[in-house]
Amino acid sequence: MSMNTKTFLGAVIVVALGIGGFLAVQYTRQVGNQLTASTDTDTATGKPRVRFVKNPKPIPELTMKTLDGKTITSRDLAGKVTIFNFWATWCAPCRAEIPDLVKLQEQYKDHLVIIGVLSEDDPGEHVSRFAADYKMNYPIVPETKELTDAFPGIFALPTTFMVGPDLKMMQKHVGQIRAAQIELETRVLAKLPVDADVEYEAEEGQAVLASNAKATDIPGLDLSGLTPEQRTAALKRLNEEPCGCGCGLTIASCRINDSTCAVSPKLADAIVADVRSGR
Repeated sequence: MSMNTKTFLGAVIVVALGIGGFLAVQYTRQVGNQLTASTDTDTATGKPRVRFVKNPKPIPELTMKTLDGKTITSRDLAGKVTIFNFWATWCAPCRAEIPDLVKLQEQYKDHLVIIGVLSEDDPGEHVSRFAADYKMNYPIVPETKELTDAFPGIFALPTTFMVGPDLKMMQKHVGQIRAAQIELETRVLAKLPVDADVEYEAEEGQAVLASNAKATDIPGLDLSGLTPEQRTAALKRLNEEPCGCGCGLTIASCRINDSTCAVSPKLADAIVADVRSGR
């Protein structure tokens, strides 16, 4: 090979590497700009902001059985970011966020595992049809005591937990996810390029029901005596009918957000009585 040919090939390689580096930087900037536009942002730096738990605890060893009969253990999840998304087919915000979760799973399949934890008493054939209709590309497992013990404080749907590659629980989101924020957290935990400010804070102790969440556990209200169908019907009414105290919230939201309200407990009890009697 002549000296001129070698020089030419060397120049081509240098240019190619330069273009590759330029495109990588441009992609990182593009991702950063997209995330900044629809995530929490630090007003001082203008960068997107991520908040994680200050002293995260590892999740316990788990064994889960998917609706199609496969077994997943917590050990299978090590090394990737895992999103545990508690949801139900009757929950409108849950349905609304599924396309975003499908897109995230496809885009980050080498770094991310999403597990849909179905919070329904009867995960029958309708769930398989539902998953097919929504083109869900991640495993669905039924909610079990093992899972609710591992992920405490689920009082509404959807509730989403971010777990790092080291199997430590890093964040919890109540209500419909903001896809860009979840993507940002995924990229940070997976150590992918992103220009963001990361903060660590103590876990919040007080339960607050977001407007885009549907309550499944109402303080002071016993739903254990209802059939699965009755429970679903009662929760639907509790999450839709307004409280009469003037707060502007639903009965479920008022019970969770204002424990001093004297109106919502009576309305909630009346709904359960109506559902139990078949009215």
